[in-house]
Amino acid sequence: MPSFLSRAAVALLLGSALVGPAAAQTSTPYGQMIQGLQAVTSDAPVIDLQALRNWAQSVAAQGSVTVTQPQVVQKLFSLAQITVQIQFALNSAIIRPESYETIGAIADALHDPILWNYRFVVVGNTDASGPAAYNLTLSQQRAEAVAEALANLYQVNPARLEALGLGTAALQDPQQPDNPINRRVQIFNIGLMGPMPGGK
Repeated sequence: MPSFLSRAAVALLLGSALVGPAAAQTSTPYGQMIQGLQAVTSDAPVIDLQALRNWAQSVAAQGSVTVTQPQVVQKLFSLAQITVQIQFALNSAIIRPESYETIGAIADALHDPILWNYRFVVVGNTDASGPAAYNLTLSQQRAEAVAEALANLYQVNPARLEALGLGTAALQDPQQPDNPINRRVQIFNIGLMGPMPGGK
């Protein structure tokens, strides 16, 4: 599998061996990742990434926590998806070494023949502690860091990946905006390879 060699390379870069399949060492097993990301239907909605960026920027500019989501967000969250916990250095987009096992497992899933021809959006989310504008920028940088790790270390075709930071715009627990559970990375399957409206 293409990601096997890259996982070995990451082990050398990090100075530690990764024993066994990366998926076995994550909170979301490989099979669950495949299952979560493959539930794509022919009538899946087209996602407008620029509209999502504009909405996230609007929420950040208001500096408030939102509990209502516009249709473009509802469409995104209706897609096949997985949620993973990626650890970053404090107030940074630097991925902590222990999280490369999780990213390796995601790469294995994306290299699987079932998902080979699909594109994905890597979405970064933060909790509401700290300034909203800062959180939005940080979430974008963290989403980009995960997408770059998938592409550069695990040979996932970068044309299959898009990074999107939502900051505090899509809290998992809006009733507890500062809860660490809101700090997460989501991977959404946005359909077969092809043009993506609003993509960069």
